[in-house]
This record gives sequence, structure tokens and C-alpha cells, in this order.
Amino acid sequence: MEYRGRFAPSPTGDLHFGSLVSALASWLDARAHRGRWLLRIEDLDTARCVPGAAPAIIGALERLGLVHDGTAEWQSARTAHYARALERLRLAGLAFPCGCSRSELAAAAPGVDGPVYPGTCREGLGEGRLARAWRVRVDAGDIVVDDAIQGPIRQRLGTDVGDFVVRRADGPWAYQLAVVVDDAAQGVTHVVRGADLLDSTPRQCYLQRLLGFESPRYAHVPVAVDRQGNKLSKQGLAPAVDPQSAVRWLRAALEFLGQPAPPASATDVRTLLDRAVARWDVRRIPARRTQPAPEFVLRSVQ
Repeated sequence: MEYRGRFAPSPTGDLHFGSLVSALASWLDARAHRGRWLLRIEDLDTARCVPGAAPAIIGALERLGLVHDGTAEWQSARTAHYARALERLRLAGLAFPCGCSRSELAAAAPGVDGPVYPGTCREGLGEGRLARAWRVRVDAGDIVVDDAIQGPIRQRLGTDVGDFVVRRADGPWAYQLAVVVDDAAQGVTHVVRGADLLDSTPRQCYLQRLLGFESPRYAHVPVAVDRQGNKLSKQGLAPAVDPQSAVRWLRAALEFLGQPAPPASATDVRTLLDRAVARWDVRRIPARRTQPAPEFVLRSVQ
């Protein structure tokens, strides 16, 4: 089977160090396996998307030497595919409408990723309730993900998450459904991404099983954080990666990922990346969910 990896940024701002780490790790893993590296723009949440951010991200990646294969996919052009997947789940009795408000859900018991859905609308909308979101019905079994970096992750969706949303009350398709449908459509075999998405992976594996899709192999790299332990993000004013200093940024990302430092003679992007591919070893990546960003990056964080 041909290796197919992917990078799937949201166009909410410029490429920053945390995104660079995920992009570089997934690109190196694909190239080390002589596979393809695909690009998908996850622009479903239009309220958060910044005009011009997607081409800026693509341009920055190219100047950093991280060139994708084929044509970039845009989630906003694929909504019909998500609708068909939801209809399959509905017809199989695996999805149901939910009329619960945000305040009602906030009172539920805490789980691994927010409140655990208490099953209020599982057997039908109560009198006077209108459908707001669509949820997938979970079972009582365990989901185990054997992550290549973080090790085995076990979740019991019924008690850790509850029936989860696949279409949001405000309209957009939920990440869980969209990413599963898109990875299957693109033939993705390996997903290398940030550990902030680790807890949502069992939900994706569950959806893959319901829809008859093969699950990719997963590897979740540490998330870059600031001195207070907060994830570097565009919303947190993380500095944009400067492609004019590409070698410095790439060296910092390789060090963050625990990879051998390229020799001092690797002073251009192509030489540095060629050396990095040849020495890539996912087993060197620290098996932790968060890790401080390099000092030169932190000095720029407000």
C-alpha cells in the first residue's frame, strides 16, 4: 500500500511554529517512507477563517521546502460528501437530532474533552424541543488507538465522551465527521499531527468503523507551548514563521522533534531537508503531549 500522509491547517492566520512542527513531522514521515504528502485546507468554520491566510500558509510551506503532492483539497468544497455520510448514519439508526442548549450541556459531568453528553435526546426530541445539532450514537465498548509516539490510548466513549456532535447547532459540519470522510477520500494511510488532537482520535476511529473506512496509523507529536504552558496559536499571538530565515526555523523544529541536528554545512533548505529525511526516526520524538517552544520563539510571544 502506498504511504499517504497529509497536513491539514485551518486558515485562521499565518503559519506559526506549532503548525510548522506538525507540517515538518508529517512531511518527513511521508518522504522517509517514499510516500505522498497531501495538503487539505480545513476551512469549514468560516467565522474563524482569515481572508488570504490559506495562500499565505501554502506559500510559506513551499518556501520552507515543504511542497505538497497533487492539488490541495478545500473542505468548503466537500460539504455534499459530509451530508451523504450523515445520511448513511441516520438511515442506519446511528445518528440522531439533538435539541440541547449549550447551558444544558455545561451542567453535565466532565469528560476527556468537555462535558459528557447525558443522552437527553438519544431516544427522541422531547416535547417542544427543536433539533439543533446532530449526534452519533456511541456504544459501551472501548476504543484503543496504538499511537506511534504516545503509545496505546484507550477510551470508553459512552462514559468518557457520550454521543458526540457530527453537525453543529450553528450549522458547520463537525471536525470529527469531516476529517474522517476526507482522510478516507484521499486514501490517507498515516496521520502525523499535534497531540492536542489525541483525545479526539478514538471518536474518529469509531466513525471510521461505522462508515466502513480503514483507520490510518496515527502519530501525535508534542504541542509547542509558551512559558505558562499555553498552546502556541494564532489566537495567542504566536509569531509567524519567517521563510526568509527558513533554515533557522527548520533546525528549531527538528530539535523540538528530537531529531539529530543537521551538520553545520547544511546551510540551505534543500540540503537540510535531505539530511533530515535520511535520519528521520519517529521513535526519537518525545512521548509527551506538550513541550516548550524554542527560546527565540518564546521571546516573540506577547
